[in-house]
Amino acid sequence: MPSPLTPSPGGTSDIRVGLAGFGPAGSFFHAPLIAATPGLRLSAVVTRDPGRAGRVRADHPGAEVVAAAEDLWDACDLVVIATPNRTHVPLAAEALKAGLPVVVDKPLAGAADEARDLVRLARDRGLMLTVFQNRRWDGDFLTLRRLLPELGEVRRFESRFERWRPVPKGGWREAGGPEDVGGTLFDLGSHLVDQALTLFGPVTHVYAETDVRRAGVRNDDDAFVALTHRSGTRSHLWMSAVAGLPGPRLRVLGSRAAYVKWGLDPQEERLRAGERPGPADFGRGEDPRDGWGTERSDPWGTERSDPWGTEPPERWGTLGAEGDVRPVRTEPGAYQRFYEGVVACLRDGARPPVPAEEAVAAIAVLEAARLSASLGQVVPVPAHGE
Repeated sequence: MPSPLTPSPGGTSDIRVGLAGFGPAGSFFHAPLIAATPGLRLSAVVTRDPGRAGRVRADHPGAEVVAAAEDLWDACDLVVIATPNRTHVPLAAEALKAGLPVVVDKPLAGAADEARDLVRLARDRGLMLTVFQNRRWDGDFLTLRRLLPELGEVRRFESRFERWRPVPKGGWREAGGPEDVGGTLFDLGSHLVDQALTLFGPVTHVYAETDVRRAGVRNDDDAFVALTHRSGTRSHLWMSAVAGLPGPRLRVLGSRAAYVKWGLDPQEERLRAGERPGPADFGRGEDPRDGWGTERSDPWGTERSDPWGTEPPERWGTLGAEGDVRPVRTEPGAYQRFYEGVVACLRDGARPPVPAEEAVAAIAVLEAARLSASLGQVVPVPAHGE
């Protein structure tokens, strides 16, 4: 368990956060959520891009803009790494060696062995290492967690992150080489595999198909992964940038009932629009150390006219079996719970919101999926990801 963090120099109770990277992950997700979280203060941001530096100064006037990650080591209490995937491992290792706890955007690494090395380094130094798997706090995922007892034995879990982007956007995710850890399998697949493992436990076998569908793209942009869980559940996961008409976000088939949900959680859309959770969304009826985001005492957030993460009834999913189906309210999504959990971990010694060991297990599954796709056959996953 990581050691609790002592207060910052000067006696302030806020944890000073240094953010490495201000691309989409840093600017739309990490910076707004950090700025909104009680107990955290965004103190410095790494970017060399003049346009991004201007946005930092406009949106986060209290944060210093610095040119390199090493400029953060003496200026913060916590490092958040939201840089391109190939830099996650070396930057996280440097921060840990500098004595700083670390949040890494997903995927933690491109290989399970590299991820295990980081976990050992953090453990040896008594530092928190956690991974930003924000989709554990999607409203549909929290709803499914709540509904599992009503479904009975879950036999098949179908989950999709599908988009329609027929024209490539460019950049390392699409055009980079293997060292860039790009492609939809390690991007969207990181979320889908993490959710499947979190719900249904370890995987024994993987089958995968990956394709490059668009001209000018080097990395997979269309993929399917089938997981056989030790529990007996089978997870079927789709991730795509070329889905003209996406399928249901979730279709979960149990021995007593099924749950079907269409449409994506609204939190990403709201964050990209410049919104962020407000004070009424933090800490209501939930211990922030609990990574599950259990139902809150005021789930509709009556203190707010437009509660964060809620969906209107027309977007709710349905529960039941043929001839007996009813709509079920979607739990409010709660990305703010991740950074609440970071504060609890650093201040109180609580469990990290996403233990890095769980990220290692997901990467081991993604590695097996990549191998399966190259061989065209089912691949076993070693027990415990060893």
